[in-house]
Amino acid sequence: MKKHRVTKLTAALFLVCGIRMAMPVSMEVWAAETVTVQGSIMSGTTNDLLKLSTQEGNMEIKIDSGTDASACKVLLPGKQVVVSVSHGTDGYLHAAKITSGAQTESFTLDSSSNATITGTISEKSQEDVLCVNTKQGEMQIKLDPSTDMSGCSVLVVNRTYTITCARGSDAYMHATAIADAASGANSSVENGAQTASSSLTPSPASVVTASTSTVTGKVDRKTEEGLLYLSTVYGEMQVVIDSNTDTRNGMFMMPGREITVTVYRGSDAYMHAAVITGAKDTVVPASVDTSSTSTVSGTVNARSNENMLYLQTKWGEMELKLDTVKSMTGYKILTEDRKVTVTCARGADAYMHVVDLAGN
Repeated sequence: MKKHRVTKLTAALFLVCGIRMAMPVSMEVWAAETVTVQGSIMSGTTNDLLKLSTQEGNMEIKIDSGTDASACKVLLPGKQVVVSVSHGTDGYLHAAKITSGAQTESFTLDSSSNATITGTISEKSQEDVLCVNTKQGEMQIKLDPSTDMSGCSVLVVNRTYTITCARGSDAYMHATAIADAASGANSSVENGAQTASSSLTPSPASVVTASTSTVTGKVDRKTEEGLLYLSTVYGEMQVVIDSNTDTRNGMFMMPGREITVTVYRGSDAYMHAAVITGAKDTVVPASVDTSSTSTVSGTVNARSNENMLYLQTKWGEMELKLDTVKSMTGYKILTEDRKVTVTCARGADAYMHVVDLAGN
């Protein structure tokens, strides 16, 4: 084993020093030979030059059209990689293949939360979490082995990309696809993503990147707009609901209702809710005639859930289905007796369906 390591190191040193053979035939053979080196990526790595820190010293390796980076497109500082290198006729080392080990995590993605952003990769990025500077601020997006990176050659810092992402069950936004940003496409992509989600205020204001855990319990009657009291088998928890909380699948906080909450500890020492999920039926949305709508105001009845809003009005109680909601504004959660204004329309199933829902 020791003899093998010495031989391998000697071959690598020959490559780095750029030793050339005297005969042209020998030079062709030497250029075709490859040696494998291992190290961590250094700052300053670009789309066409890999700077690698190894046990034997620092190396500069060219990345060109012939480099096979299909198994490792993420070239961020600190990432451990294995590189097959050969000596080029230009005196540089060239990367024949770049690989790295991929860790597999268990999570699910919510495809309904897809968004597309354009931004520049920050030097704060790590092997599995991208820090992306956008016009709206910094986002932290997880990279997965399944991320589609066919739209870019490699991923490096200080370069601009278009990223399609979705929220995972671990409360992170995950990159589902990454592509080199097309010239002039930045503003249209970002504005489009913002317009698509701006009407849904229960959507999180920014990405939660803290370590999270999941708890299940029942909503206590003391729950209010910004503070969830959750009764669990371990006792009562107080969980802050803030602008980062994703309540799109769990906005009805009715006493006794069972919900699942992904929580993390905030800098204020409180537990904060990253994601709240309640039981919701999977149904095919009914056909609704939005050409004729009605607007009513009332208070939320305690029987309300993710499927049906029971609205108490001055004319009596209304049953309104929630399968075709287009916008929700003015609230994060809905508690018993909360005043709301509803725009609704009749569906083909004879029910009234909520089109727009606003907190008063």
